[in-house]
Amino acid sequence: MNSDFYKDEYTPKINRIGKLTGYLGVLVAFTPALVLAVVYGIVPKPAALLTAFISGTSAFGVLWFVEPISYFPVVGPAGTYMAFLSGNISNMRIPCASMAQVAAEVEPGTEKGSIIATLGMAVSIIINVSVLTIGAILGSSVLAMLPDSVKAALNYLLPALFGALFVQFGIKMIKHSVIMVVIAFALYFAIGMGVFNWLPGASNWLGTLGCVFISIAVGITTLSNAKKQA
Repeated sequence: MNSDFYKDEYTPKINRIGKLTGYLGVLVAFTPALVLAVVYGIVPKPAALLTAFISGTSAFGVLWFVEPISYFPVVGPAGTYMAFLSGNISNMRIPCASMAQVAAEVEPGTEKGSIIATLGMAVSIIINVSVLTIGAILGSSVLAMLPDSVKAALNYLLPALFGALFVQFGIKMIKHSVIMVVIAFALYFAIGMGVFNWLPGASNWLGTLGCVFISIAVGITTLSNAKKQA
């Protein structure tokens, strides 16, 4: 890949298109509320809006910072725009992007890795929309026909997917992976025991936030030690 083309032409165009589609996405997301307010005169009270905003922020606000930092190194600029516009990031976009990189034998965080991740996510979005359309029409009737054992097994799809991804990338960084598994277990055990109950909503966000930034610190330390030994 031509590095100059990626930096001077591809990335600026991606940023322009990404911002435009992002703003359009925000507008479309608020269109139902605007229609209710303008056409039908249904406007919630400011106190109710503030309460809803505070409730949502306390539960998910930390993800506004954690997810972009966590996912950008894997999917790059184009993938970041696509992921946050299309949704289903952790359970579909990131796994598809990661598997595309594995299949193409490119490294995350590189220019080639960013391009391949974008292609993988684009395919996942097309398939996702198609399947969701069919599912919205036929989903309830199809699920009703499935045995209870199959319905129960569907709850394990996401853990199995993340387990496979962890193994795939963990074998490349065994020391880092082992350290993070120990830290993750310790952190989530401490959260379950109520050690961090003094932090508002810690059970909703501290596990993810802690693992992300501790993993970054471990990675930097491991890389620095490797360079010193070299």
